[in-house]
Amino acid sequence: MHIKPFRAVYPRLDYIDDPDAFFGGIREDFSGFHNNSFFKKPEGEVMFIYQIRNAGGRYTGLLACVDIRDYLEGHIRRHEHTLAAKEQKQMEMLLRRKAAIKPVLLAYPRAEAASGWMNRYIAGRGPDFEVFFSSEQERHVFWELSASADIQEIQAVFAAHVPNAYIADGHHRAATAARMYAQSREGSEEGGFSRLFCGFFPSSDIAILEFNRVVEGLNGHTAASFINMLSRYCEIERLPGPAKPSRQHEFTMLLGGEWRRLRWKKSLLQEHAGERVVLDTSLLNEVVLAGALGITDIRSGQRVHYIEGPKGLGALQDMVGKRDDCAAFCLFPIQLEDMMALADRGRMLPPKSTWFEPRMKNGVVVQVLE
Repeated sequence: MHIKPFRAVYPRLDYIDDPDAFFGGIREDFSGFHNNSFFKKPEGEVMFIYQIRNAGGRYTGLLACVDIRDYLEGHIRRHEHTLAAKEQKQMEMLLRRKAAIKPVLLAYPRAEAASGWMNRYIAGRGPDFEVFFSSEQERHVFWELSASADIQEIQAVFAAHVPNAYIADGHHRAATAARMYAQSREGSEEGGFSRLFCGFFPSSDIAILEFNRVVEGLNGHTAASFINMLSRYCEIERLPGPAKPSRQHEFTMLLGGEWRRLRWKKSLLQEHAGERVVLDTSLLNEVVLAGALGITDIRSGQRVHYIEGPKGLGALQDMVGKRDDCAAFCLFPIQLEDMMALADRGRMLPPKSTWFEPRMKNGVVVQVLE
């Protein structure tokens, strides 16, 4: 992996009373804040070691740019399709701001050489700055790498030990950067756009949580007939209360105020026995959403609402209530190894299959393009 330093700015924290409010609105207000000196810049090009600390632990990664050709040549691997309209919006924001305000989150198979170098660097060394987000009780801590010798060392480590990385969050930002690079080479855009702003985190410091679904309308089914139909494909048991699935090929459902656990029948799984990875999201889309509920266009359908796993089962209950024409499905998280295996084969995951932790914040460190 060909990582590079970048021209950065980061906020003057003594100007900011409420980090949650400031960084929560930075998507809309970055240019104004930047023009009014709310940000400062290091001398020269830099990288940052970036550590996120919360109740779940400490997650340590590296903020750097990567040569866009690593993306174009398949060394940065994706697992989601992008939408042209979202790419267009990303491009408009990039050109208006002349900055990338959030890195693409990349996961890479843990390399002890890279993690060891970063841990040795920060050991006994105070951070250059940190931001505490009270809403999530989360601290984001940064060490600046500006010395040429340090930058060259970590570049050599990544070149030798991190051949590939996987997009965890930021497919549209990566696709937009590649599009801008192509247009700059054709002469229709000014600037090189040859670097993609990224946050590299080892697989050991990345967690995948579930992305749950709430579906409106049962396609003419009553609650009883819908459950009867599902019993052709699943073993079903009633639960005493809200619960998440405990393993792969199991999901839970809220319907009519009652929770049930469903496990795919062996006969159904045997139909996919030749596949390297069998995703529960794919089976749910195929068997339940399309087959039973008539939702064939998962990407643009209006009846399916996606709920991030961290919002918990309470978010599903609040949306569904006791309605008989509305069902919620709680899925078991996809395993990171399965996501990587599919990406290695060029296969895409269904939309809204994954929610990655930790989450980087807009505007804490920004790559400037001017």
